[in-house]
Amino acid sequence: MTAEQTGKRVVVAMSGGVDSSVTAALLLEQGYEVIGVTMQIWDPGVTEVAGQHVGCCSLAAVDDARRVADRLNIPYYVLNFRQLFAKKVIDYFVDEYLRGRTPNPCIACNRHIKFTALLQKALALEADYVATGHYARIVRSGGRYYLKRAADRQKDQTYVLYNLTQAQLARLLFPLGDYTKPQVRELARRYGLAVAEKPESQEICFIPDNDYPAFIAGRRPDARRPGPFLDLQGNRLGTHRGIAFYTIGQRRGLGIATGQRTYVVEIDPQRNAVVLGPPEAIYAPGLLAGDINLIMYDRLTKPLSVQAQIRYNSKPQPATLYPEGEDVRVVFDRPQRAITPGQAVVFYDGDLVVGGGTIERVLRE
Repeated sequence: MTAEQTGKRVVVAMSGGVDSSVTAALLLEQGYEVIGVTMQIWDPGVTEVAGQHVGCCSLAAVDDARRVADRLNIPYYVLNFRQLFAKKVIDYFVDEYLRGRTPNPCIACNRHIKFTALLQKALALEADYVATGHYARIVRSGGRYYLKRAADRQKDQTYVLYNLTQAQLARLLFPLGDYTKPQVRELARRYGLAVAEKPESQEICFIPDNDYPAFIAGRRPDARRPGPFLDLQGNRLGTHRGIAFYTIGQRRGLGIATGQRTYVVEIDPQRNAVVLGPPEAIYAPGLLAGDINLIMYDRLTKPLSVQAQIRYNSKPQPATLYPEGEDVRVVFDRPQRAITPGQAVVFYDGDLVVGGGTIERVLRE
């Protein structure tokens, strides 16, 4: 326990899982004044599947988080962010698919809910920090904060955290950044937490059955607007169910036979068309990214060599960044497969996050 930690108040976002529970326990042990908070972001009844509550916003998750808080003897509250979540995450998720793009709702939730709305609420409670169970590290050097990959590369979550600003990084704690997942579970056992063996949720919290098409169509019936499947030359190959139900690189579930391996190459909302092509057609040398956030620098003024990651589970690939006004052109050393508008591209310098943005357009030349 250090003098800096003693008496410092930290709000811990508790999802009812093992990671956020151990986060609270570690900070309490380190001498912080810990307050547990669960963000109610979705109707708990909707996250019930086959009679079981799943997801980070379900009734069971709240019960688990409350039990952990009782075990640790810390204050615990449930905060209602449903309206904001519906606007910033749910509506965004559906609207992006209707635009022929593939969104990442976890990034939107981190940006607008956890690290903006919750942080503002925590500061109003006179807290010094907000902490989460993300696997990432924050380091400070020369008066600047840097975001660094977690020690456990298999669990690293920096890809979904690239939007963090200097002001936010100064108020955040990621205690799990130096631990592996097995070590975290062992800590949970040592602390006597009932969630030590709780499995991880792999689905998006508000779509626990993972049925994206049904969810999108349920909220926007106009999503089921059939249109043409086209080949690369513009010839009609068949009829699709609605552009919201497809994503770049998709092969399965197209419902069309072409006599060869066929993939979604492009989604064109202007023509309400899904363009199909052979495997080689889904590779491209670059992309244009917008809504850029930089962590290591104030702005990009000249070309910069980085490793660029175009989806959560992909490996970063060597690339060069070129500033283009407020946007960034990303040119890879080798063509990349299924670059997808709407997804994030995150830039790395080794283990450090340079920054990132949203993929706006695929560059084919």
